[in-house]
Amino acid sequence: MAETVQAANKIIEQGHVRVGTETITDTAFLVTRSMEDFVTWVDGSKIKRNILKYREKLDDFDLL
Repeated sequence: MAETVQAANKIIEQGHVRVGTETITDTAFLVTRSMEDFVTWVDGSKIKRNILKYREKLDDFDLL
């Protein structure tokens, strides 16, 4: 999701990452092995939108 630890910290602090349904802003949050599959982008994240746009999978409904 990020190339460096510093970039990952910035992304997490800005609230772009969620684990399950909970948005994570604490960089010290421990993700267990059972939770690894539930790490995703927040629905309203601009980073997620840019990734979908790059992959040409951005739906007009997602822009709302």
